[in-house]
Amino acid sequence: MSRVRPAVLLHLLALVSLALRAQAQMATNPAQFDRPIKALSDAEILSYLNGEGPGYGDAAELNRYPGPRQVLDVASQIGLTEPQKQRVQRIYDAMHEATMDLGRKIVSHEAVLDSLFSSRIVDSAGLYTQVTEIARLQGALRAAHLQAHLAVTKILSPDQILACDRLRRNSAVSNESGQTGAKH
Repeated sequence: MSRVRPAVLLHLLALVSLALRAQAQMATNPAQFDRPIKALSDAEILSYLNGEGPGYGDAAELNRYPGPRQVLDVASQIGLTEPQKQRVQRIYDAMHEATMDLGRKIVSHEAVLDSLFSSRIVDSAGLYTQVTEIARLQGALRAAHLQAHLAVTKILSPDQILACDRLRRNSAVSNESGQTGAKH
């Protein structure tokens, strides 16, 4: 039996993830018909425009690569020095600017895709162009979030990384039990 290449495995996992998301969205909510962009909720649009990537950093964060926002939020608890804090802030600022730009582009392309369908002028070429560009932009958005996690982790000591992880886990447990926890 041949060995599966990591890149092929990652591609397959991404496809499975997209298929599961599509299946979950198949149950149409009547409110979706009144949306400006049918495929995106108001919350999703706002998330993209704010440069957020819900879950986009999980691969890093859940493997002890904390993100810049998380690190800045717990700076005093993990003993972040002022120079470290400044470097993390610069990483956050650069990531946030890039992800806001990517988010605007995603929303824009989703609006074009929606208009192609709503005006009934969609064709295979236009469909393919919009969908592949949206996928590319979503990949770039996720990569920007993950790159920030990588960059921040290089600034932290092993003890600070463990402290971030411990605080995150404690927060997750607190949130699960209904208590408030540290902001991520």
